[in-house]
Amino acid sequence: MSGEILILAALILPLITMAGIYLTGRFPDVREGVTLVGAAALFAVACLLTGTVMGGEPAEFVLGTVVPGLDLAFKLEPLGAMFALVASGLWIVNSFYSIGYMRGNKERHQTRFYMCFAIALMGAMGVAMASNLFTLFVFYEVLTLSTFPLVAHKGDANALRGGRIYLMTLLATSIGLLLVAIIWTATLAGSMDFVPGGLLAGVEGVTPAIASALLILFAFGIGKAALMPVHFWLPNAMVAPTPVSALLHAVAVVKAGVFTMAKVGIYVFGIDLLADTPARDFVLFVACFTIVVASLIALTKDDLKARLAYSTVGQLAYVTAGVMLANEAGMMGGALQIPAHAFGKMTLFMCAGAIYVATGKKAISEMRGLGRRMPWVFTAFLIGSLSIIGLPPLAGGWPKVLLMLGASESGDAYVAWVLIISSLLNIAYLLPIAFLGLMPPRGTPEPAPYKRPEGAPALAVAAPVFTAIGTLVLFFFMGELYDFLLPAIGGQP
Repeated sequence: MSGEILILAALILPLITMAGIYLTGRFPDVREGVTLVGAAALFAVACLLTGTVMGGEPAEFVLGTVVPGLDLAFKLEPLGAMFALVASGLWIVNSFYSIGYMRGNKERHQTRFYMCFAIALMGAMGVAMASNLFTLFVFYEVLTLSTFPLVAHKGDANALRGGRIYLMTLLATSIGLLLVAIIWTATLAGSMDFVPGGLLAGVEGVTPAIASALLILFAFGIGKAALMPVHFWLPNAMVAPTPVSALLHAVAVVKAGVFTMAKVGIYVFGIDLLADTPARDFVLFVACFTIVVASLIALTKDDLKARLAYSTVGQLAYVTAGVMLANEAGMMGGALQIPAHAFGKMTLFMCAGAIYVATGKKAISEMRGLGRRMPWVFTAFLIGSLSIIGLPPLAGGWPKVLLMLGASESGDAYVAWVLIISSLLNIAYLLPIAFLGLMPPRGTPEPAPYKRPEGAPALAVAAPVFTAIGTLVLFFFMGELYDFLLPAIGGQP
């Protein structure tokens, strides 16, 4: 099957799935079967596309020309293939989890929920396969707009407020900063295409001052990467149902942000220009500041999802820091953080949702002893936590090692200390949750403390167990993933 057909299939399949969900909305079992089939089909297409990239065959497709010079064009390269695989693969897991969670929690508007999920995955696929800044921007906005109803899903005052903050922040940063950076880049380079080695590399008129201004516009215009101070939309989005939180934090939204940051660093600036851009040091410092401060804030949160949200803010900044190190090791560490964090953080959020569905508890201080009733959930939480901390043999260990190597090579030694401090803070705000669950409850426990006496739905338990195992499996495949990504990081076609 040709690369053109596969790219078109990756864009159309989520839309077909959305239509199928709408048409079968009155029949929940059929509707959810359509969701699972659509997710599996998209993952299969992503695997085939990755195979074409590995085989050296071009996977390119031009959907159309809006106006001369503005093409909706797609070309898959290794970094995009990795993102497409992560997003489509975890959509399957999240769909299974959503079935258990949404039914177990008796959520309303489930048809709309699954439809918006499908559109969001189309947006993620468009971002992954974009061959120019214009196409990336279009699908970046599709992702924002399609996830707004998911954030505001519950429809109460808190949900609507969180949704407004989410939507307005991401639109303001993308239109007010990112779009300006894209237009300025196109004016200087005469093109919006992603170019191996950097679109702006060697372009006359790109002075250190201009490169610095562009870098700052891109860094803070990519609001989904959640660099401080444009991070606040992410904790506010925690009013959404837990499957949405998993989508935001692991599958699509924030990963689209840091993926875009990596694409800009590699294909717009290029390693050499980025290393010589004065603002690189400033953005690197902001990323490190975000890592530490977000972790400190996480320590203060008793609400489990709020703690995990601030953890995500800090963990995302690893990718930005890796890109700003402007060398192979740093960028590779940032790139590998995308799948490692996806599996680890998705595990944690799904565990939080399983706990809530079963017990109605959100506060960490109320979870003492729950691990004895929910051993699979709390074991998965422990494994996901250890991966986020970076303990081998779990996937989160490799990115931190590479980031430290990158910091050493670039002469930014303080970054290594930031990573060490971050790991210690990760231990402080994650491990006590798992250990608290294993402690005996104080006093006489209630006969049936569960909101659902039968416990969490089986699918809401199986999904985080699966992703927890995934963090272990991914650890042993990081070498193959490193080799696959190396041509993109090195700026080769």
